[in-house]
Amino acid sequence: MRVRFWGVRGSVPVPGSGTVRYGGNTSCVEVESGGTRVIIDAGTGLRRLGKQLVRGTPSEGKGDAHILISHTHWDHIQGLPFFAPLYQAGNRLNIYARKRDDLRLRTVLAGQTEAPYFPRPFDTARAEVDFCELPDNHRFEIADVRVTTAQLNHPYVATAYALEAGGRKVAYVSDTAPFEKILFGEEFIARPPADDEPLSSSDQAHLARLRQGVVRLCEGADLVVYDTMFTDADYERSPHFGHSRPADAIAICRQAGAKRLALFHHAPERTDEEVDRMRDEARAHAARHAPGLEVVAAFEGLDVGLGPT
Repeated sequence: MRVRFWGVRGSVPVPGSGTVRYGGNTSCVEVESGGTRVIIDAGTGLRRLGKQLVRGTPSEGKGDAHILISHTHWDHIQGLPFFAPLYQAGNRLNIYARKRDDLRLRTVLAGQTEAPYFPRPFDTARAEVDFCELPDNHRFEIADVRVTTAQLNHPYVATAYALEAGGRKVAYVSDTAPFEKILFGEEFIARPPADDEPLSSSDQAHLARLRQGVVRLCEGADLVVYDTMFTDADYERSPHFGHSRPADAIAICRQAGAKRLALFHHAPERTDEEVDRMRDEARAHAARHAPGLEVVAAFEGLDVGLGPT
């Protein structure tokens, strides 16, 4: 199994001199096991991945790709209209995301290509596209890859994925807030609760269940890719945006017995040097609180081998 990072930013693409080493594209991670390719999230990093894929069988109309969408906030889907294999007849694209009661997955994804936002409607895609809407806490298989999902604590609700094959496991946990202080649902919370305003017992129990679900998802993982968009100061300013800090990710990995953590979904304003500092501080924190956990900061082009493919 191999894991390749094509986009590691959150919120908005940020090309420029300050993001050269880590990259400025939004979320997109490729997992390959044998002949099976699974792509997690379709941020702007998906464009470059698509360009590479059309150099091979997808350019001949023989490609088969699977895309898992954590949630449909723009930074996780905005690369899809620029995914070159989508426009080649004979290719097959399978897109998976959490089932919602208010909107169908196809409607959400096609909406970003409607006039006046994009020159080509989604219906002009020549590839065969199948949409699969998933229930919460679901398990299924994509060829030889076993996929497990867990619900996250994020506005509009996001889904975490674990992929297992050949005795190896990678978990993808983005986007989520810590499982404390605020319980998110289908709506954005504009005003966080006051520090002295306790959560209801039912909300506390719900958050505990969500956290335990993520721990189970990450159990024994060779690699955990985790939303660490916020520093402590960021979280204090904006706890209602639904993102985590490195210490939150380390605590989950420690409890789950994970081997390696990749800091992910870097804030758009975070420069390469600032990500370096966040990584170094996270490594020091892990050394104290989760000995043996390897910590890296994800960057575009990072290629992680997890054993035999």
